[in-house]
Amino acid sequence: MSDDAYRELKCDPHLGDVVEEHGPLSLDPADDPFERLVVSIVNQQLSTSAAATIRDRLFERVEVTPAGLLAADEAVLGDCGLSNQKIGYVRNVAEAFQDGFSAESLRAMDDDDVIDSLTEIRGVGVWTAKMFLIFVLAREDVFPVEDLGIRRGMERVFGFDVDTVSRGTMRERAAKWTPYRSYASLYLWRSVD
Repeated sequence: MSDDAYRELKCDPHLGDVVEEHGPLSLDPADDPFERLVVSIVNQQLSTSAAATIRDRLFERVEVTPAGLLAADEAVLGDCGLSNQKIGYVRNVAEAFQDGFSAESLRAMDDDDVIDSLTEIRGVGVWTAKMFLIFVLAREDVFPVEDLGIRRGMERVFGFDVDTVSRGTMRERAAKWTPYRSYASLYLWRSVD
């Protein structure tokens, strides 16, 4: 984390206490972009603990590579806890990577183009694409308002009810954290962990 990002977020009247409590955080590119994208798909619309259980089973029983997921028996994937729909999604991602899709090709793109490219893969939505931007490409200015943890963090630091405040309002509030919204997101997640 740059000194500028830390200093700016620490001075924020709403987020500053969380920043001070947790200290500087870092964004590190993922070692394995394919694996990280599969993890994001597994995590979709699940509690943290349920996602962790499924993830652990999947990594224990299957080689999490494009070839490994495509070769895995559907029953084994289901036994890991993946729904039929998510089995299809991880296989779609595996096929895309096997056909030449790569993080390297996305690194040169701006954030919107990365989101557009990723969401062409069936099963990869905007939330998953934003997780890829943050946790694979280590982009510093992504605000995944689609994430429940982010919305709960906004609720905690701003003191409003996320059920009554629009995502547009949350985006407006987060705009002041530009160009460090990914770091702000890390702190929002920490505030509710």
